[in-house]
Amino acid sequence: MPELLEVGGQAVIEGVMMRSPRSFAVVCRRPSGEIVIKEDAWQPIWRSLRFLRWPLLRGGIVLLESVMNGMSALSFAADQQGVEPSTPAPQSLGAAAAPDGAGKMSAAAKFGMIALSIGFGLALFVGAPHLLSWALGSVMGFDATSVWFHAVDGVIKMAILVGYLAAISLLPDVRRVFQYHGAEHKAIFTYEQRLPLTVDNARRQTRFHPRCGTSFLLIVVMVSVVLFAAVLRGRLAETSVLDHVFKILLKIPLMLPIAGLAYELIKLSGKHMNRSRVARALAAPGMWLQKITTREPDEGQLEIALISIRKTLWRERQAEGTSPHGVHVYASAADITDLPLA
Repeated sequence: MPELLEVGGQAVIEGVMMRSPRSFAVVCRRPSGEIVIKEDAWQPIWRSLRFLRWPLLRGGIVLLESVMNGMSALSFAADQQGVEPSTPAPQSLGAAAAPDGAGKMSAAAKFGMIALSIGFGLALFVGAPHLLSWALGSVMGFDATSVWFHAVDGVIKMAILVGYLAAISLLPDVRRVFQYHGAEHKAIFTYEQRLPLTVDNARRQTRFHPRCGTSFLLIVVMVSVVLFAAVLRGRLAETSVLDHVFKILLKIPLMLPIAGLAYELIKLSGKHMNRSRVARALAAPGMWLQKITTREPDEGQLEIALISIRKTLWRERQAEGTSPHGVHVYASAADITDLPLA
């Protein structure tokens, strides 16, 4: 049987992004019901820089690529929600789905969105928990040299993460994105079970996947508690204020090795889930959190996720150097007959 490829994805607005070793695909449904497929050849940063694939280093690179790909996919999917229906609705593979330039962000805009997202994430999950731990330590009698400080910091991070996800899950639009998140997981499980990529097969799969980004975030929090407690126990300045400022600033570059270690752990847990209790225990908190970040999808959402993974498999079966496939539109899923089902 053909070797299984490592395929991952992300839910977007009314759609799903999938990425395989050689393909980056975004599939979404317009308000008119038309299905838009955007697919391009994918080349990771480390293709020419092999040292970036080293364990513990590759996790930070994967995280950066994921943020960039996610922004691009979200922008494209959002643009498609405002596109007028095609007249007549094209049904061929070569029919253009959107005007030239639609769904594309300028380099400056993409960099700005990525920088803003990273800045917001660092402020919410690095700065705020540290300051709150400092305030609690002042009341409860421990300081930043104590293991308790970093344990409290981790608990606060976890509370912020769970609370934030629970709050946004109440929004109707976000709930639909979480349904597509569930569809993405079911489509990937269908592929990993070597089943034909049909709605019937996908419906029977679980929506909880051990390699989910939600699980990754939880492992990052757990790793950060251990690493910060080991590295930041001593004082970095004579005054308390400067000591905390320096430690907050030092935590930012430390997020790269933390992401690297978390990436290796989540890969191991996903690989050995069926054979190791340790792997299942490591994956369990993330799987629990997916009860918030995923919802049971409907058949239409499963269709979109399956088309997305089928499109990445199309690229994988082409010769090396095949030109980018571009953006195309179909009137319905029934018109898409030229993508592999297995």
